[in-house]
Amino acid sequence: MVKLNVGDKFPEIKGDTTKGEVSLSNYSGKNVVVYFYPKDNTPGCTKEAKSFRDYGGEFENLNTEIVGISTDSIKSHEKFARKYDLDFTLLSDRDKTICNSCGVTGLTGMTAKRTTFLLDKEGVIRTIWENVSVKGHAEDVLNKVKELNSQ
Repeated sequence: MVKLNVGDKFPEIKGDTTKGEVSLSNYSGKNVVVYFYPKDNTPGCTKEAKSFRDYGGEFENLNTEIVGISTDSIKSHEKFARKYDLDFTLLSDRDKTICNSCGVTGLTGMTAKRTTFLLDKEGVIRTIWENVSVKGHAEDVLNKVKELNSQ
C-alpha cells in the first residue's frame, strides 16, 4: 500500500464533486486541506464536516480550500452538503482510486480511513493527521494553516 509522507508532493487527483469535475490543480497557489472520511450522514463524519464548515470563513481568509473525500456517490454528497449547508467541495471516490493512491483505504476496503492532509501552495504535504479524532480536529487544522502561512 502507498504511504504518503510530509514533504511528498500530493498525487494529482480529480473527480466528480459537489462543484462539478475538479482537479487538485484547480487550487494551484492555495493551501488545500484534503480530508478523507468514511461515510456521509454518520455521526462522526457529520460532526467533522460541520466543524470544517463552521471555520470555513477563516480558512478562506487564509487562502485555503477544503476538499472532503469519501467513497459515497456524488448524489449522496449533494444531499449531505444541502442538509448541513456545506459550502466546500466534496469529492466522490466510488472506485477507491484516490483512497488507494493516498494510502487511506479503511480496514474493510470499502471506505476511506479518517485522514487529513494539509498541502501548501505547491501541493506539497506539510502535515498529516492519521486516525483523526473528530473533536477539535478542524481547529487543529486551522492552527496548522496559520503556522504555515506565517512561515
